[in-house]
Amino acid sequence: MYRERAAVGIRSAVRWESVSAGDGVVRVLPDGCLDLLWSSRAGLLVAGPDRVAQVGRSVPGERWIGLRLPPGVGPAVFGVPAEELRDRRVPLADLWGRAAENLAERIEAGPLTHRPAAGAAVLEEAARARLRAAGGPDPLGARVAARLAAGATVAATAAEVGLGARALHRRSRLLFGYGPKTLARILRMGRALDLARGGVPLAEVAARTGYADQAHLTRDVRELAGVPPTRLLTPSTG
Repeated sequence: MYRERAAVGIRSAVRWESVSAGDGVVRVLPDGCLDLLWSSRAGLLVAGPDRVAQVGRSVPGERWIGLRLPPGVGPAVFGVPAEELRDRRVPLADLWGRAAENLAERIEAGPLTHRPAAGAAVLEEAARARLRAAGGPDPLGARVAARLAAGATVAATAAEVGLGARALHRRSRLLFGYGPKTLARILRMGRALDLARGGVPLAEVAARTGYADQAHLTRDVRELAGVPPTRLLTPSTG
């Protein structure tokens, strides 16, 4: 079971809940986001920005709640540059100390049947408070991510936000965990898979999302996701 909806008070953030139905492979694709997570087995975690898919195994009955923060917002919430969390899963207590312990106690205080929705609201509240304390996210993150998500080149994006190539790369590492070229590849893969899941043929997907051809699309997705797009589009395939 998996469901999600828009978070309240954090633009473009998503709250989600899931329960593992059985033992199987779980493939989490890179998306440029950082997540604040609670697991019934592992407690509170931060999922950093991934460069490639993270592959693990689900534990039957394990419950998850999460708050997916849009690209560029995570550093203001967690208080560290995104590159320090890149490709990592970090206990929230390592970043927030006692505040993380208090947050876990609030989530785990209610009955299990009510925990997902209530727990997600607690995560949202904590993230909003951190954002307020930080004065909000760096607005550059949203501007850069929006341009790259729309298919703009890195050079065009740098010119539009008034930064040189090196400055944009440096700021991107702090905000997203990696440079703008990597973020652009990840966001393009996301656009391509969304179209393919909507029934658009892969050759047309490649043309509409800026790949040279379908073979280029397949190579890029395989590098980032670990499997070709046809595998990702097959139901119940990890």
